[in-house]
Amino acid sequence: MQRTYKTASYHGRQSRSMNSEPIRFDTKIVVLLRDDLEPWQRLNVTSFLVSGLGTQVPEVIGEPYEDADGVAYLPMFRQPVLVFEGTKEVLVAAHGRALSRALPRAVFTSDLFGTGNDRDNRAAVRAVATAGLDVVGLAVYGPRNAVDKVVKGARTHP
Repeated sequence: MQRTYKTASYHGRQSRSMNSEPIRFDTKIVVLLRDDLEPWQRLNVTSFLVSGLGTQVPEVIGEPYEDADGVAYLPMFRQPVLVFEGTKEVLVAAHGRALSRALPRAVFTSDLFGTGNDRDNRAAVRAVATAGLDVVGLAVYGPRNAVDKVVKGARTHP
């Protein structure tokens, strides 16, 4: 069984808000991680990857939050982020499928573990041809069925 953040089982592919009917999303946000990453790397890669989606795909961001005392909080994704893992070969195939479908995507390569800032990160990716990228993480957003095809062969992150 697959699970999502802040929702019940993935089987229903929906979440319930506190005051309305179930919400079924036509789109999906997925992070795919290479299965040989250390736990700290998985967290680091995931956080970097999802940060890119909201900047280029504003519809993935919900409304700002506010607690009962009126304290404001930043908006977050409007839907769950599903996290998967796979082998290097699965990541290479998923990267190719995301590119061929022209889906909004963010990439994290192994070279980025050796850099310490955005400028050097971008330079490290720019220095390698697409086919030569050592992809360790990929975030993809798009229609559910298209994203499902991109991550084919991956498994839900434990």
